[in-house]
Amino acid sequence: MREVDVALITETVKELCISANTDLGEDVIEAIDQAIEKEESPLGIDILNELKENAQIAKQEKVPICQDTGFAVVFVELGQDIHLVGGDLSEAIHEGVRQGYREGYLRKSLCHPFTRANTGDNTPAIIHMELVPGDKIKIVVAPKGGGSENMSRVTMLTPSEGVEGVKRYIVQRVKESGSNPCPPTIIGVGIGGTLEKAAFLAKKSLLRPLGSKNPDPELMKLEQEILSEINKLGIGPQGLGGRTTSLAVHILMMPCHIASLPLAVNIQCHAQRHKEAII
Repeated sequence: MREVDVALITETVKELCISANTDLGEDVIEAIDQAIEKEESPLGIDILNELKENAQIAKQEKVPICQDTGFAVVFVELGQDIHLVGGDLSEAIHEGVRQGYREGYLRKSLCHPFTRANTGDNTPAIIHMELVPGDKIKIVVAPKGGGSENMSRVTMLTPSEGVEGVKRYIVQRVKESGSNPCPPTIIGVGIGGTLEKAAFLAKKSLLRPLGSKNPDPELMKLEQEILSEINKLGIGPQGLGGRTTSLAVHILMMPCHIASLPLAVNIQCHAQRHKEAII
């Protein structure tokens, strides 16, 4: 049994909050480069180049990629052979977020749903915990901005709508979203499970590196088909026209009830911010 002091988790989460908000992943930069090669709109090309420049400045000067530094969403894979000491795991994560947003000069965006009074420290975080074999802890911090999250939806399709109904709903959701989620976007999709599980799958799918292939051949084909239809919409970078409305579609799927077809669409702006560490 391996002992881990939760103080290490706090420090790790703090650093991940800062790096996720200031250092855009190379997979995203590469996806933007590929989009520039395919884009036909001169304005679209200019915007994509500006997104790259923005990311470079953020990394060099250690400032946020975007003024919306997001709701801290934390995915934890906790090894079952670990004994945590020194305090409560969830509170350690919240404290890491608290410190990261303070020391990184990141905007605190959380507030009371009705009074809109700010919580002051960007907590509480959203924590997704999974118990796994082994004696390691994997932590992923994925800040989620409000503009793209507002365009996300969960629906319960009828089973008869099938795969074609899933495709129609996703493409229509992107079309209705227009420029609001700051395209080019990444489209996270969760299919199956229950209402809340579909939403989780859609959010988790966004952690997959851009450019990677879905290990399920059926879903890989579906992702390609949906992405093609989305990029025919003509919304383009920042909604100003072009071929690059989305950089990728990522799908996770699991079985569902015989009476249901849950579907979640979690839209992400081009700044697919997430960083991970293994303790």
